[in-house]
Amino acid sequence: MSGTRLNFDEPIGDGITRLRFSPESNNLLISSWDSKFRLFDVDSNRLRLEAQTEAAHLDCCFESGFIAYSAGSDGSVCRYDLHSGAYGAIGRHDDVATCIEYSDATGQVITTGWDGKILSWDSRIEAASQEHLIGLTSHAESMSVWGFELLVATGSLVHKHDLRKLDGAVHKQDLSMGVPIRCMRSVCPNLCWEGFAVGSVDGRVTLQSNSEEMEYLSAIHYWNIANNDDDLFTFRCHPKSKNGKYHLVAVNDITFNPSVRGAIVTGDDEGYVIAWDARRRRRLLELPRCPNSVAALSYNHTGEFLAIASSYTCQEANEIEDHPQIFIQEMGESHFRSASAKSSS
Repeated sequence: MSGTRLNFDEPIGDGITRLRFSPESNNLLISSWDSKFRLFDVDSNRLRLEAQTEAAHLDCCFESGFIAYSAGSDGSVCRYDLHSGAYGAIGRHDDVATCIEYSDATGQVITTGWDGKILSWDSRIEAASQEHLIGLTSHAESMSVWGFELLVATGSLVHKHDLRKLDGAVHKQDLSMGVPIRCMRSVCPNLCWEGFAVGSVDGRVTLQSNSEEMEYLSAIHYWNIANNDDDLFTFRCHPKSKNGKYHLVAVNDITFNPSVRGAIVTGDDEGYVIAWDARRRRRLLELPRCPNSVAALSYNHTGEFLAIASSYTCQEANEIEDHPQIFIQEMGESHFRSASAKSSS
């Protein structure tokens, strides 16, 4: 794997579940199964915060540059002051809390869990109180928030909610992929179009648009929520051939470059990180293979640096149970221009 490896005095002791760059700096939030909540300063290559908790952390998110949250294996939803290091639970699920997001538009912390519930908490209240409860038919595999839109993936279903009226009607759509969804991410707002991307366990990615702008963005797998299944276009993200058959590899994470229009990056269970030009419907570049599965990806706020978590995910039988590693790869606008020029020649 190329790029700079982050140095920890004490290695991360168990699988990484999520990476999140700060919206304001190059501080990187890290959640993992070893029950330690970490904040790493990428610029100075040093650990700024390590909070030991009782539960493993399945997800994390920022509210601001100095406030963050985590979803715990004991159902806890915790808030962290990244300046003082103080933390405490703001609420709890009845089972494992799996996903967490923060909405700038509403000031809500949104969580899901194995209890089949979507809960929201008003972060603007000093003692954050639970506001809404929504029941799901099964537990959520992934969740994403942008603006007032909340997206939750269960099985092959995408549930679309309006955060302004969580008790109102919900739009449900089956992607007809025939396989479960592994990850789902809202499109970066700087890309001039609205929508989301979904990665499946069989190596496909869906790019869904809320506008006509996306009609040409069928880079990997295109589906428009307003149309019927006849408009479905499928392309395998990471085709692997063994004895003439497809070897299907799960897409574990998807991220969008916030400064390069149409640039997306995927990471899979076999350790491959691939950049795509969604506008021109082609693969741009493939990074050297990671030593383990790609568990998580995150772009910094300027789109210059990509954080890559190389970690076992307990999804593949041939994964190596070494200490997880995090790499920082320069992959900004100049890299995409260079890769695009080479692929055109």
